Amino acid sequence: MEYDFIKTRLAPCGLHCGKCFAFKEGDIAENSQKLKEQLGNFSVYAERFVDMLNKPVFKKYTEFKEMLDYFASGECAGCRNEHCKLFKDCKVRACSEQKGVDFCYQCPDFPCGNTGFDKHLNERSVKINKQMKEIGVVNYYSKIKDEPRY
Repeated sequence: MEYDFIKTRLAPCGLHCGKCFAFKEGDIAENSQKLKEQLGNFSVYAERFVDMLNKPVFKKYTEFKEMLDYFASGECAGCRNEHCKLFKDCKVRACSEQKGVDFCYQCPDFPCGNTGFDKHLNERSVKINKQMKEIGVVNYYSKIKDEPRY
């Protein structure tokens, strides 16, 4: 696995952009697009299945399709290419660029309180960066690349 590719998937904070629902080249967007294709014009059948199969869950298909359409849209190019669309107060990307580091653990001030994250996200980022420092970025990515982000 190439380090430069990994940087397209992992943000400087260590979060896995490639597994984020907003990432346009990510697993969620790609799999949602595939599911949309497979479902085709299922909405017509969902209406019929409510009575035909006595399954009221199909009444919720419209809401499900709306969510699926959103997941398939993938609006983000990743933290290193644009500002994060999830964490509006994130200061990590700008800080990493200013300090010339790829990941927070490479900064002499790590860990710091200058992330803009809430307590939970900051703790998660610190934990991830400590793992990357311990086993290396490539090994860390190999370990987590197929795990869900959420």
